[in-house]
Amino acid sequence: MSTTLVKQPPVTPHKVPAATSTLSPRQLAAALPGALRGLDPRRLWDSPVMFVVEVGAAFTTVLAILEPSAFAWSISVWLWLTVVFATLAESVAEGRGKAQAASLRATQRETTARKVVGSSTTEVPSSSLRVGDVVIVVAGETIPGDGDVIEGVASVDESAITGESAPVIRESGGDRSAVTGGTVVLSDRIVVRITAPAGQTFVDRMIALVEGSERQKTPNEVALNVLLTTLTIVFLLAVVTLQPFAVYSGAPQQLIVLVALLVCLIPTTIGALLSAIGIAGMDRLVRRNVLAMSGRAVEAAGDVDVLLLDKTGTITLGNRQAADLLPAPGIDDALLADAAQLSSMADETPEGRSVLVLVKERFGLRERPEGDLVGAELVPFQARTRMSGVDLPAASGRPSRLVRKGAAAAVTHWVRTTGGHSGADVAATVDAISASGGTPLVVAEQLGDQPARVLGVIHLKDVVKEGMRERFDALRAMGIRTVMVTGDNPLTAKAIGAEAGVDDVLAEATPEDKLALIRREQEGGRLVAMAGDGTNDAPALAQADVGVAMNTGTTAAKEAGNMVDLDSNPTKLLEIVEIGKQLLITRGALTTFSVANDVAKYFAILPAMFVVAFPQLGVLNVMHLTSPQSAILSAVVFNALIIVALLPLALRGVRYTPSSASALLRRNLLVYGLGGVIAPFVGIKLIDLLVTALGMS
Repeated sequence: MSTTLVKQPPVTPHKVPAATSTLSPRQLAAALPGALRGLDPRRLWDSPVMFVVEVGAAFTTVLAILEPSAFAWSISVWLWLTVVFATLAESVAEGRGKAQAASLRATQRETTARKVVGSSTTEVPSSSLRVGDVVIVVAGETIPGDGDVIEGVASVDESAITGESAPVIRESGGDRSAVTGGTVVLSDRIVVRITAPAGQTFVDRMIALVEGSERQKTPNEVALNVLLTTLTIVFLLAVVTLQPFAVYSGAPQQLIVLVALLVCLIPTTIGALLSAIGIAGMDRLVRRNVLAMSGRAVEAAGDVDVLLLDKTGTITLGNRQAADLLPAPGIDDALLADAAQLSSMADETPEGRSVLVLVKERFGLRERPEGDLVGAELVPFQARTRMSGVDLPAASGRPSRLVRKGAAAAVTHWVRTTGGHSGADVAATVDAISASGGTPLVVAEQLGDQPARVLGVIHLKDVVKEGMRERFDALRAMGIRTVMVTGDNPLTAKAIGAEAGVDDVLAEATPEDKLALIRREQEGGRLVAMAGDGTNDAPALAQADVGVAMNTGTTAAKEAGNMVDLDSNPTKLLEIVEIGKQLLITRGALTTFSVANDVAKYFAILPAMFVVAFPQLGVLNVMHLTSPQSAILSAVVFNALIIVALLPLALRGVRYTPSSASALLRRNLLVYGLGGVIAPFVGIKLIDLLVTALGMS
């Protein structure tokens, strides 16, 4: 059935707010309904520690009803708050993805697609499109679904997905052929073959992932859950066997006290924050416009040993830039700079613009006065001639002047047609620049009817991005080896690799070479990360432990990788590794803190339980707590409040600074191990003073 074609208005760009470490009352209020839904025992079953706490809270509530007292009700309320704070932590972490999901859903408006059927087109709803369907999209229309451009080239507004306002080019037959449903064609016309059915598009997967609905526990989380479950069982058995001992010693304990002891001894802090840490790690990636297909990929990034990085566009700027002016024998530097500027004025290529920048910075040559170019004829750069220049007419006794700049062979040929020659020294300079991996541009001039002469050579080089050496030094400090992959010859690759500071170089690399290198590294027990965008990168992306596909790349590349960079910035691979390490460090730090603070709670509760029967235990009451009841209640209150206190750190992540594994372990033990012991001593004592002042002891 045909329908009227409706052009959709531009979608508000998807902007991700900056992450903050503080929690506003509005955030907490918005997360509270989700936290209360999380109290469902069926949901808590996946977190054995918190499930035990909820069972304990329910049990103490029954006891408080049967034998009411301020102490019993206080313990019961704070145990319930402990569970609520745990579910609130996860709800807050998930809530940070809700706004992102809402803005992404704005791109999923129902549109009308012009589907190609035989030699004609039929207008159909975008929701009816299937894999393999071919549609036509022209300027001003919304792309109806994910696909590959099979014909044409167009400028596309992807701000609804990436948040970047600058349009991008999508074209057939290359590594920039993939298009995303919901983006808008700004110019020209393209023919798209649909690659994903409705409901399974790239945006659909993004929404599910940022909301956390598809997040599965990673292997590390599963292993840690097993450890926490084991500790919980051990402490449960210890507490159960404690009552017979207490009865035998003449100091039987209330059941509500035993429950409080169990909750304070099991690792509730990390049990409450574990899920939030994982969700927040993926959220930090999303805020940098990187979509991780699984939490496993984020963790793998933190354990990466080897980084494969393409040279062009990643380590280097990609556009060759003028780096030096080399005058011919007998030619003054100033004359060569003057000629280089004149011959580049009509050269709109990045290389030509870089020549103007070089002569401005090194020789102070700025824009020419209008009087200098009266009657001048600019010669723009053309791929056919491979030259640019300017023709200055004769004036005031000055002969005419023709200046040319371009490829060595083209300029040398032009010089010879005028009766001139380039000379052996210039040829040697050209060869030396070529051998080093650079690109030589020859500058020549002709005065009047005289033969033209070569003034010198401009050295173009693919410039290493600023700060890359420092970043590679930081990666080396993390124990990560960097490998630059390039199609350049070994001599050029070695020179650029040395300048950038990478550890190794793979020159004249083919797709098969990349795949073989990854497999060799993995056979040696190392984890490998790489970035790519083309179909020929797909096998290596699939093989790598962390494969980051560029959003501008092909569908095959995006399907093969386990992460997609929406900004298509290959250098972001370095940030991804840092985020992965931050996730692992945060989980380790809070686990250390959680286990350590159980020690302090041990000193608070056990002496209070048995000090009446065994006065000698009073020496363990190092905090000098007011009474047994205030000691137990203070420990339970601290146990609940520490979850809220650590939630901002779990969401923000522990700050990561590149250092060795031993240094990280030492810092972890000193800051979070020792801090986990000291903080409860201080916190429980302060709460005890407050409880006593309120007359609750």
